[in-house]
Amino acid sequence: ETHRARLHGYRRALCVRSFVHRGTPARPGLVLGLDRGGSCIGMAFRVPDALRDEVIDYLRARELVTNVYLERRLPVRLEGGPVVEAVTYVVDRAHRQYAGRIDADEAARAVNGAVGQSGPNEEYVLNTVAHLEALGVSPAKIRVVFNRIEPPKRPRTREDVRAEKGRGGRRRRHVLAGAVVEAGPDQLRVLHAAGHGQPGRASR
Repeated sequence: ETHRARLHGYRRALCVRSFVHRGTPARPGLVLGLDRGGSCIGMAFRVPDALRDEVIDYLRARELVTNVYLERRLPVRLEGGPVVEAVTYVVDRAHRQYAGRIDADEAARAVNGAVGQSGPNEEYVLNTVAHLEALGVSPAKIRVVFNRIEPPKRPRTREDVRAEKGRGGRRRRHVLAGAVVEAGPDQLRVLHAAGHGQPGRASR
């Protein structure tokens, strides 16, 4: 069960320098984070209460790779529904990976050519925009950066081949960045606030 949801007070932004999955300390990439100001639409996933601890552990392992995010409880509004308290992962502005407010040209320069453990940074941005728009979310500022980057150039890896075989030859690559979790008395609700994801693929 999924629901669209809005988090007020934080926006989706390319504001985190990636030292691991989409870049390196010597050549950082740029990935999404929830930064202060504005609002953010994402997808809420309803998870059984029995899986609460497992999901929380998974999210912490995924989001806190370099501790650039802070776990916070904030209110989110479910589309057509109530406001609920959520566990959110927002960017730590005091962390050395916080890029701050940068313009589209600077962001594109950071993205172009950066490569990390999960692949090219360009691939991350291209797939993120495609997935957000497929969900009906219009990431206007991120699309400006999207229009300034070049498609990634890299040889196909064994992982690519296995992924294509597992999906019947159809390539589909999504990444994760930012999540919100809402715990109710009988359930756990996970909101991928960045609006895109594939289990097991991180973005730091």
